[in-house]
Amino acid sequence: MVCRVTTFAFEGVDAQPVDVQVQLTGGNPNFHIVGLPDKAVGESRERVRAAFASLGLALPPKRVIVNLAPADLPKEGSHYDLAIALAMLAIMGVIPADQLDGYAAIGELSLDGGLGETVGVLPAAMAAESMDLRLICPEICGAEAAWAGGSVIAARSLIALINHFTGREAIGAPKAGLLAEPPPGPDLKDVKGQEGAKRVLEIAAAGGHNLLFCGPPGSGKSMLAQRLPGLLPPLSARELLEVSQIQSISGLLERGRLSRTRPFRAPHHSASMAALVGGGIKAKPGEVSLAHHGVLFLDELPEFPANVLDSLRQPLEAGEAVVARANRHVRYPARFQLIAAMNPCRCGGGPGAAACTRGPRCAQQYQSRLSGPFLDRIDLYFDTPPVTAVDLALPPPSEGTAKARARVAVARNIQADRFGETGDDTRRPVNADAPLPELEKVARPDPPGGALLADAAGRLNLTARGYSRVLKVARTIADLDGSDGVRRVHIAEALSYRQRPAGQGEGVNAQAMAR
Repeated sequence: MVCRVTTFAFEGVDAQPVDVQVQLTGGNPNFHIVGLPDKAVGESRERVRAAFASLGLALPPKRVIVNLAPADLPKEGSHYDLAIALAMLAIMGVIPADQLDGYAAIGELSLDGGLGETVGVLPAAMAAESMDLRLICPEICGAEAAWAGGSVIAARSLIALINHFTGREAIGAPKAGLLAEPPPGPDLKDVKGQEGAKRVLEIAAAGGHNLLFCGPPGSGKSMLAQRLPGLLPPLSARELLEVSQIQSISGLLERGRLSRTRPFRAPHHSASMAALVGGGIKAKPGEVSLAHHGVLFLDELPEFPANVLDSLRQPLEAGEAVVARANRHVRYPARFQLIAAMNPCRCGGGPGAAACTRGPRCAQQYQSRLSGPFLDRIDLYFDTPPVTAVDLALPPPSEGTAKARARVAVARNIQADRFGETGDDTRRPVNADAPLPELEKVARPDPPGGALLADAAGRLNLTARGYSRVLKVARTIADLDGSDGVRRVHIAEALSYRQRPAGQGEGVNAQAMAR
């Protein structure tokens, strides 16, 4: 006789069904788990044995074989405990075997038979719902699992599940967790001066463009970047689900509380490639995936290792991070908006006593840490000038985040209508993601603008990617202006933002060209 219970293995954010099969055979009493288990899965036998002992149950004096099928799929984590324990209870006759039909289970057992918090419950609940299965999970994860919309049993302990399946005490369905209200974020009114930087920040928010601020210390680069999420619209229903699945896999969902606020991740410049892109022993999602549908802020950009920054090139282009292993490839979504900040040189490059005394060579050496292909994936470059005492003495500006956010919302609605957003709030396209065929239709400049762009492309050595990104930025500027077409003035402003840091080639005279 074989008893079966379904559970799940995780490949990226996808939950793959695993058939937990338990059989009792003759021979020396032993407990074997087969099917490519890792160490945490192999230790399940001790947790199951101890949990049964706490309930006054002993394992049968037979050879116990637990098979995790498919056998060629690697199994990682402790969430297989509950499925193994339920299948064991069924084969021992503690609960009727037919009662487990139509159920999937995920959860970690404690030694006293309790069920502890488990990561990945939301993707597992979504997979169970798609398979028309009811999910059994720990009580603490019930609010998270309920967001999937399927039928869920959230139990506090193994004895509670035994009572439920034997009809002694039924377990009620959990309620979905709260949708957290976004806390009030920092306001653009706090930034004095830097009107040009605020303008380029608004363009970046409206079109989803990548942005690099370059300026001396104290010029407000980090303050501006931290205010970008306040300009962005809340997550749509589908975006919320995608972001929450990643957070569930990473163990970042607290009591099933979801939030429509877009993620904002700001890793330290000492972050490794695995921390930024994803990887490690269990191929966990990195910062680029945790920033999915949100903002990834890299401060002190040249201080990041060059190979770490270059590893961002593929996620920036493809919108996903692929972690390669010898026996599999794990994919995580990573469609994020990159905002970066840097000083002109190692000395800081500020005015007065903070000015660099080593000349242009210092800036060139410092900025040469950034590769051309990486910079080619950035749409907007802006030099933030020093903030003077006169700027600081001025009263707070009258316009803050609220007015800028309203203009961004209008521009994004224009883009949604242009690219055909569906009525069920599942897609929020932006100009930065426009495919080339669509771009040629919606961002074709007028004759004067086309002539300016053609001249700039030749004289500034714009790459094909740089050329298309100028068009995307110009289309966003036109949307903010409420213009149906892309005119010369929009091309000129977009070209002015292609000025790379000194010594990086393309765009060094872009502002002069735009004039």
